[in-house]
Amino acid sequence: MDQLQFNLQPERRVYTVSDLTARIRDLLARNLTDVLVQGEISNLRPASSGHIYFTLKDERAQVRCVFFKQQQRGLKFRPEDGLKVTVRGSVSVYEARGEYQIYVESLEPVGRGALQAAFEQLKKKLEVEGLFDPARKKLLPLLPSRIGLITSSTGAAVRDVVRILTRRFPNVHLTLYPVRVQGEGAAEEIAQALAHFNRKRSADVILLVRGGGSIEDLWAFNEEKVARAIAACAIPVIAGVGHETDFTIADFVADVRASTPSAAAELVVQTRREFDKHLADLQDSLGSLVRYRLLELSRRVHELAGRRGFQRPLDLLRQRRQRADELTSRLALGLKARLETSRRRFTAAHLRIARFDFRAKIAALRRRFEKLGNELGVSIERLLRLKRERWQRLALQLQERSPLKVLERGYAIATDAAGVVLRDADQVEVGDEVRVQLHRGRLDTEVKAKEV
Repeated sequence: MDQLQFNLQPERRVYTVSDLTARIRDLLARNLTDVLVQGEISNLRPASSGHIYFTLKDERAQVRCVFFKQQQRGLKFRPEDGLKVTVRGSVSVYEARGEYQIYVESLEPVGRGALQAAFEQLKKKLEVEGLFDPARKKLLPLLPSRIGLITSSTGAAVRDVVRILTRRFPNVHLTLYPVRVQGEGAAEEIAQALAHFNRKRSADVILLVRGGGSIEDLWAFNEEKVARAIAACAIPVIAGVGHETDFTIADFVADVRASTPSAAAELVVQTRREFDKHLADLQDSLGSLVRYRLLELSRRVHELAGRRGFQRPLDLLRQRRQRADELTSRLALGLKARLETSRRRFTAAHLRIARFDFRAKIAALRRRFEKLGNELGVSIERLLRLKRERWQRLALQLQERSPLKVLERGYAIATDAAGVVLRDADQVEVGDEVRVQLHRGRLDTEVKAKEV
């Protein structure tokens, strides 16, 4: 009797690679949906789609990360290699390569805020481009009569600036361009205001001001579009943003940085005070010079009064009158002699012209010109006849040698797809396209067979 054999081993499931990868993905997705991971960015690679791929590493391990474009909204700083960050996201598997990776939802620098990191990155970028270079900064006008003011119409800054300018600069023409100075859209409004003054040339100097606040409140003045609008403005710009300890990108790009809005207004007033002081200094210097000059001239008059010429002025005047009469007489005699000489030369020239017969000369020239004209006409006609006969011969030869004459007799010209004339069957293969030029028309054919 045969012994029954029992399989006590449990049946084991066999996974495909895709099944195993999908199961690992599901496990990671269920258990690691919201994780914070800290490390250093390396191998950062922006894609043309706007997505960012990078590796997050520490001293012992690394993991790939994907930062999709739609998740980057609101990101203030630019990720770069070597930057230590904390990423927040979910862990999953990229099945095509069987690699686990983090799908990043947010990114924060370690040890400093995102805004501070963005500030330092933009500052470094613009500094390399030369936007902070003192050589490109414009001088403030000495006596501005038109001042442009860019700030909020409801803040304390506008009241301080207007109060200082109207008190110390009563005849100033002040133009306010109201903008939002914080929040979404503030940077665009500030850039538009700068472009407006630059385009209209409606101000001699521009004050860009707002009161103090946190880095978030002042962030509109750290935007790249505002920095580039200041740099592109042909009108000098004074930036007075925040308190004395606050620094923004606008302060570095502006032609002059003021510690506060009131200080910005004081700078404009200061140019007027300096101008008035300069005028007063010039007035004092001019008065001193005039007094010194009068003393010098007075001394000179006293010296001249003691000379011999001033003691006998009537004798000197009589001598000058007599000398003038002598010179007048000599001049009249000289003119009379020159006039007589010119009259004699004119009479002699008139006589020579009267003796010269122009009519005979003109008649001889006319006969000579007529003879030359007739000879030239005969020569031209003969040359044209010879050229016409030669042209007719050449045209006949060209017509007889034309390849179109050969095509009239039933011949054809075959070329390949590139337009190369075919002289040998080896130049084409079966299936190639061949173009055949007939006397009238053209055929596009395909090689079915060939004989060599």
